[in-house]
Amino acid sequence: MPGEGVPRPTATLDIEGEGALGALRRRIERCRRCPRLVRYRETLARQGEARTGEPHWGRPVAGFGDVEAYLVVVGLAPAARGANRTGRIFTGDRSATFLMRGLHSVGLASQPDSVSRTDGLRLRDVYITAAVRCVPPGNRPDPGEARNCRPYLVEEFRSLRHVRAVLALGGFAWDQSRRALEVAFEIPYPRSPFRHGGRVAPGPAVPVLWGSYHPSPRNTQTGLFTFDMFHQLLRRILKDASLPAPP
Repeated sequence: MPGEGVPRPTATLDIEGEGALGALRRRIERCRRCPRLVRYRETLARQGEARTGEPHWGRPVAGFGDVEAYLVVVGLAPAARGANRTGRIFTGDRSATFLMRGLHSVGLASQPDSVSRTDGLRLRDVYITAAVRCVPPGNRPDPGEARNCRPYLVEEFRSLRHVRAVLALGGFAWDQSRRALEVAFEIPYPRSPFRHGGRVAPGPAVPVLWGSYHPSPRNTQTGLFTFDMFHQLLRRILKDASLPAPP
């Protein structure tokens, strides 16, 4: 149990094909529930391929990480030049670099960047996902699209049996994570407004919901969200969940 403060010696696994999360991945990657998002993601992929000569993913993006994760990180949606291109959430753009540098600084990622699906990145004790699985125009999913995707997040929370904390990146992910946690664990979560460092703990046997600014260039390049802020928040989360953190 995470309360023992002892790192697991077993290898960290990407979710690729086996078990409930593997089956969920395959369903997500075939999803066409939201016509607007299907058109947009595929158009972006075609345009990107024509511009660069390289294949682009252009499909929904599933979560990835450690199947025995204690921490789940939830973003908004795949990025146009990130996951919609590379096929892995928080991979291939500046937001991914900021996020992975932070996770690496507390021992949760094997390297401080996330470039491609084949870059050798391994996550330990953490699973990364998104509230919406297709890139939305203007980074703004509509309410129906959020509802269509929420069951996937609920299923991830139920399948990741060791989760002690959920870190929502931004207000949209905060709201969608709270809603999904309520369904997954059948307990109400207080409707606290989003804030960086916000914490909602409805009971001892369910995950704690934490809030963080999203690591978008808009936030990080203006100084609203610094690396030190993120590093310190991650240390707080690990300490709160009685998980080991580096000195």
